[in-house]
Amino acid sequence: MTTDSDVLRRAAEATADGDLVVYPTETVYGLGGDALDPAAVERVFELKGRDRSNPLSLGVPSVDAALRYTEPSELAVAFARAFLPGPVTVVVERGDAVPDALTAGRDRVGIRVPDHDLARDLLREAGPLTATSANVSGRGSVTHPGDLDDRIRDGVALVVDGGETPGTESTVVDPEARTIHRRGAMAGAIEAWLDDPPVEE
Repeated sequence: MTTDSDVLRRAAEATADGDLVVYPTETVYGLGGDALDPAAVERVFELKGRDRSNPLSLGVPSVDAALRYTEPSELAVAFARAFLPGPVTVVVERGDAVPDALTAGRDRVGIRVPDHDLARDLLREAGPLTATSANVSGRGSVTHPGDLDDRIRDGVALVVDGGETPGTESTVVDPEARTIHRRGAMAGAIEAWLDDPPVEE
């Protein structure tokens, strides 16, 4: 019998080899490649048919893990600790290890810590992965492995099956700029926090 740990180990080995995997999150299924490997990031863009000017997020298992690859302000760290893990993408200053390919050459990167045990276990095992929906660009997000586009299914080494996912989009927010780039889950609570942050600036 194949256990979750077997599947996650195989998925981590695949991404270490430069291959891509599909994994569940608390929003939709994600497409994961080694986020610190420009060639793997390029494969994600290629498979999705995504415009290279549209950056990808960095999936990590915890806020502490995110701090190894980013340089957020104290305000951004406080925000991240308040809302992560969760369906929120937090945009912060990137560190030197984050490649231009991931951020479309920008100085900031979106951090994603999924509120999903399988996803975080994979990220702990594999290291930072791209956090982007496992769909061909322009098509709907995928909430069940059975709905994956053939192009995606054929282009990945492994699909980590976590059953049905809720399907809500993450809210994308830059806490330092007090800007919500995309409204999704928890947007109201995020706005309230940004209006009156419980930390000194």
